[in-house]
Amino acid sequence: MYQERIYRERIRSEKLYRETIVVDETDLLVVTSHPFVEKDLVEKYRRIISDYIVRRPEFTGLVPIQQDEFAPGIIQHMIEASSKAGVGPMATVAGAISHYVGQSIDYNQEIMIENGGDIYLKSYEDKVIGIYAGDSLFSNRVGVKVKSEDTPIGICTSAGKVGHSLSFGNTDAVMVISEDTLLADAMATSIGNLVKTKGDIKAGLEFGKSVLGVVGIVIIIDDELGAYGDLELVQVDEG
Repeated sequence: MYQERIYRERIRSEKLYRETIVVDETDLLVVTSHPFVEKDLVEKYRRIISDYIVRRPEFTGLVPIQQDEFAPGIIQHMIEASSKAGVGPMATVAGAISHYVGQSIDYNQEIMIENGGDIYLKSYEDKVIGIYAGDSLFSNRVGVKVKSEDTPIGICTSAGKVGHSLSFGNTDAVMVISEDTLLADAMATSIGNLVKTKGDIKAGLEFGKSVLGVVGIVIIIDDELGAYGDLELVQVDEG
């Protein structure tokens, strides 16, 4: 079922080109400093994933699967990232599309590819990424400042209470930051599955810290927030 991305109204991009690309279940917001003309990339990567699912149905399962050295690069990357996080490969699909489309057009320009809360970002200016956390008091009030020198980077968010993501937890938001957008996506899902109460926040952070490549985590449940990493949390303007 299609869910309107209401949070996109808060993304400010007056000086940049902004376009929404919808292909079946994939719904991308593309923000670039030059017009986005490579729209066929979305269909290309979706087709690679769809074709592989036909060949290997277990790719859609909820647990890691064995690597396939003969698979396309994006498939191998999805298997690798999901295995590190202890989830199935499709837990990385939104991040994978964002990452590979972003890298494929990553010539000398600003670029943000957002896919259901999963972001690939390359910027020459510092950015603040706000966190949408449903009914939590932190929702749209707190964000993470991303330094330009740390990009390109992946910033992915999952939730048990809001959104379309499959989660076995009860978080309002789990944000994970990594240079590998697919790993960020997989870990947001995995940590979100683990955290069911406020008392699980510490365990979620500890698990995230243990996975090489994770550089930052924010977990929000109701009126509690936990964070890990070299993060600068900032107040977000509600306007």
